[in-house]
Amino acid sequence: MKAKHLIPLAAFACLMALLIFGLINAKNVTIVPSALIGKPVPEFSLATVMDENKILSSSDLKGQAYLLNVWASWCSACRVEHPLFLEIAKSGTIPIYGLNTKDVPQDGDPPGQDKRFNAKRFLTLLGNPYVASGYDENGRVGIDFGVYGAPETFVIDKEGIIRYKHVGPITGDVWVKNFAPLIEEIQG
Repeated sequence: MKAKHLIPLAAFACLMALLIFGLINAKNVTIVPSALIGKPVPEFSLATVMDENKILSSSDLKGQAYLLNVWASWCSACRVEHPLFLEIAKSGTIPIYGLNTKDVPQDGDPPGQDKRFNAKRFLTLLGNPYVASGYDENGRVGIDFGVYGAPETFVIDKEGIIRYKHVGPITGDVWVKNFAPLIEEIQG
Protein backbone atom coordinates (compact mmCIF):
# COMPACT_ATOMS: atom_id res chain seq x y z
CA MET A 1 0.00 0.00 0.00
CA LYS A 2 2.85 2.42 0.76
CA ALA A 3 4.53 1.75 -2.60
CA LYS A 4 1.27 2.69 -4.29
CA HIS A 5 1.48 6.15 -2.71
CA LEU A 6 5.17 6.58 -3.54
CA ILE A 7 4.65 6.35 -7.31
CA PRO A 8 2.82 9.72 -7.64
CA LEU A 9 5.31 11.31 -5.25
CA ALA A 10 8.25 10.00 -7.28
CA ALA A 11 6.63 11.19 -10.52
CA PHE A 12 6.11 14.65 -8.99
CA ALA A 13 9.75 14.76 -7.78
CA CYS A 14 11.00 13.85 -11.28
CA LEU A 15 8.79 16.51 -12.86
CA MET A 16 10.06 19.15 -10.42
CA ALA A 17 13.68 18.16 -11.06
CA LEU A 18 13.12 18.60 -14.83
CA LEU A 19 11.46 21.98 -14.27
CA ILE A 20 14.29 23.22 -12.05
CA PHE A 21 16.90 21.95 -14.53
CA GLY A 22 15.08 23.78 -17.34
CA LEU A 23 14.92 27.04 -15.39
CA ILE A 24 18.59 26.91 -14.43
CA ASN A 25 19.68 26.20 -17.98
CA ALA A 26 17.18 28.47 -19.75
CA LYS A 27 18.57 30.89 -22.30
CA ASN A 28 17.74 34.57 -22.39
CA VAL A 29 14.38 34.73 -24.19
CA THR A 30 15.12 38.19 -25.60
CA ILE A 31 17.91 36.71 -27.70
CA VAL A 32 16.01 34.94 -30.44
CA PRO A 33 18.12 33.58 -33.25
CA SER A 34 17.15 35.14 -36.53
CA ALA A 35 17.95 33.70 -39.91
CA LEU A 36 18.06 37.29 -41.19
CA ILE A 37 21.05 38.48 -39.13
CA GLY A 38 23.74 39.36 -41.67
CA LYS A 39 21.22 39.40 -44.53
CA PRO A 40 19.54 42.26 -46.39
CA VAL A 41 16.29 43.77 -45.17
CA PRO A 42 13.32 42.10 -46.86
CA GLU A 43 11.78 44.23 -49.58
CA PHE A 44 8.60 46.01 -48.47
CA SER A 45 6.36 48.91 -49.35
CA LEU A 46 3.67 50.07 -46.94
CA ALA A 47 1.41 53.05 -46.48
CA THR A 48 2.33 54.91 -43.31
CA VAL A 49 0.31 55.03 -40.13
CA MET A 50 -0.14 58.79 -40.13
CA ASP A 51 -0.82 59.24 -43.88
CA GLU A 52 -2.18 56.44 -46.03
CA ASN A 53 -1.04 58.36 -49.13
CA LYS A 54 2.60 58.35 -48.01
CA ILE A 55 4.60 55.17 -48.65
CA LEU A 56 7.48 53.77 -46.60
CA SER A 57 9.60 51.26 -48.48
CA SER A 58 12.81 49.37 -47.90
CA SER A 59 14.39 51.17 -50.85
CA ASP A 60 13.73 54.55 -49.15
CA LEU A 61 15.88 53.47 -46.19
CA LYS A 62 19.00 52.38 -48.05
CA GLY A 63 22.18 54.31 -47.36
CA GLN A 64 21.50 55.01 -43.69
CA ALA A 65 21.81 53.08 -40.45
CA TYR A 66 18.50 52.92 -38.57
CA LEU A 67 16.37 51.08 -36.06
CA LEU A 68 13.19 49.33 -37.14
CA ASN A 69 10.81 48.95 -34.21
CA VAL A 70 7.83 46.60 -34.52
CA TRP A 71 5.00 47.96 -32.38
CA ALA A 72 1.24 48.07 -31.91
CA SER A 73 -1.18 50.15 -29.86
CA TRP A 74 -2.53 47.00 -28.18
CA CYS A 75 0.98 46.00 -27.04
CA SER A 76 1.55 46.87 -23.36
CA ALA A 77 5.32 46.21 -23.63
CA CYS A 78 5.44 48.74 -26.49
CA ARG A 79 4.17 51.38 -24.06
CA VAL A 80 6.97 50.44 -21.65
CA GLU A 81 9.73 51.08 -24.21
CA HIS A 82 8.08 54.07 -25.89
CA PRO A 83 9.55 56.80 -23.62
CA LEU A 84 13.06 55.50 -24.37
CA PHE A 85 12.40 55.72 -28.11
CA LEU A 86 11.22 59.30 -27.64
CA GLU A 87 14.53 60.10 -25.89
CA ILE A 88 16.57 58.39 -28.62
CA ALA A 89 14.67 60.25 -31.34
CA LYS A 90 15.16 63.56 -29.54
CA SER A 91 18.90 62.91 -29.15
CA GLY A 92 19.30 62.20 -32.86
CA THR A 93 21.46 59.15 -32.10
CA ILE A 94 19.93 57.09 -34.91
CA PRO A 95 16.76 57.37 -37.00
CA ILE A 96 13.93 55.16 -35.81
CA TYR A 97 11.37 53.75 -38.22
CA GLY A 98 8.30 51.87 -37.08
CA LEU A 99 6.48 48.83 -38.33
CA ASN A 100 2.98 48.95 -36.87
CA THR A 101 1.69 45.39 -36.91
CA LYS A 102 -1.86 44.05 -36.90
CA ASP A 103 -3.26 47.24 -35.40
CA VAL A 104 -6.87 47.10 -36.54
CA PRO A 105 -10.06 48.48 -34.98
CA GLN A 106 -11.14 46.74 -31.78
CA ASP A 107 -14.54 46.18 -30.24
CA GLY A 108 -15.57 49.38 -28.51
CA ASP A 109 -13.78 51.70 -30.96
CA PRO A 110 -15.92 54.51 -32.38
CA PRO A 111 -17.80 53.21 -35.44
CA GLY A 112 -16.65 54.32 -38.87
CA GLN A 113 -13.11 55.17 -37.78
CA ASP A 114 -10.09 54.90 -40.04
CA LYS A 115 -8.56 51.41 -39.61
CA ARG A 116 -5.40 53.17 -38.40
CA PHE A 117 -7.35 54.91 -35.62
CA ASN A 118 -5.68 53.15 -32.65
CA ALA A 119 -2.17 53.44 -34.06
CA LYS A 120 -2.65 57.15 -34.80
CA ARG A 121 -4.12 57.76 -31.36
CA PHE A 122 -1.17 55.95 -29.71
CA LEU A 123 1.36 58.21 -31.48
CA THR A 124 -0.69 61.36 -30.96
CA LEU A 125 -1.17 60.80 -27.23
CA LEU A 126 2.24 59.34 -26.35
CA GLY A 127 4.45 61.12 -28.90
CA ASN A 128 5.87 59.97 -32.19
CA PRO A 129 9.54 58.90 -32.17
CA TYR A 130 9.40 57.53 -35.72
CA VAL A 131 10.65 59.22 -38.84
CA ALA A 132 7.83 57.19 -40.41
CA SER A 133 5.94 54.08 -39.42
CA GLY A 134 4.63 51.60 -41.97
CA TYR A 135 1.16 50.16 -41.40
CA ASP A 136 1.39 46.36 -41.65
CA GLU A 137 -2.32 45.63 -41.27
CA ASN A 138 -2.16 41.85 -41.68
CA GLY A 139 1.40 41.31 -40.42
CA ARG A 140 2.80 40.13 -43.78
CA VAL A 141 5.91 42.33 -43.67
CA GLY A 142 6.46 41.28 -40.07
CA ILE A 143 6.43 37.65 -41.22
CA ASP A 144 9.10 38.47 -43.81
CA PHE A 145 11.22 39.87 -40.96
CA GLY A 146 10.62 36.77 -38.83
CA VAL A 147 8.69 38.73 -36.22
CA TYR A 148 7.27 36.68 -33.36
CA GLY A 149 5.29 39.54 -31.84
CA ALA A 150 5.53 43.11 -30.68
CA PRO A 151 7.77 44.67 -29.63
CA GLU A 152 10.80 43.64 -31.61
CA THR A 153 13.58 45.95 -32.73
CA PHE A 154 16.13 45.53 -35.50
CA VAL A 155 19.43 47.37 -36.03
CA ILE A 156 20.08 47.86 -39.74
CA ASP A 157 23.33 49.18 -41.16
CA LYS A 158 23.95 51.59 -44.05
CA GLU A 159 24.12 48.73 -46.55
CA GLY A 160 20.65 47.57 -45.53
CA ILE A 161 21.97 44.53 -43.63
CA ILE A 162 20.20 43.40 -40.45
CA ARG A 163 22.85 43.42 -37.73
CA TYR A 164 20.83 42.69 -34.59
CA LYS A 165 17.35 41.70 -33.46
CA HIS A 166 15.93 42.25 -29.97
CA VAL A 167 12.68 40.65 -28.83
CA GLY A 168 10.77 42.40 -26.07
CA PRO A 169 10.83 45.93 -24.71
CA ILE A 170 14.09 47.85 -24.75
CA THR A 171 15.12 49.23 -21.37
CA GLY A 172 17.90 51.68 -20.60
CA ASP A 173 20.21 48.82 -19.60
CA VAL A 174 19.47 46.88 -22.80
CA TRP A 175 20.10 50.04 -24.82
CA VAL A 176 23.48 50.68 -23.18
CA LYS A 177 24.62 47.06 -23.29
CA ASN A 178 23.30 45.81 -26.65
CA PHE A 179 22.36 48.73 -28.86
CA ALA A 180 24.68 51.68 -28.18
CA PRO A 181 27.98 49.85 -28.93
CA LEU A 182 26.62 48.34 -32.15
CA ILE A 183 25.18 51.66 -33.31
CA GLU A 184 28.49 53.38 -32.63
CA GLU A 185 30.26 50.67 -34.66
CA ILE A 186 27.97 50.84 -37.69
CA GLN A 187 27.89 54.63 -37.77
CA GLY A 188 31.66 54.98 -37.31
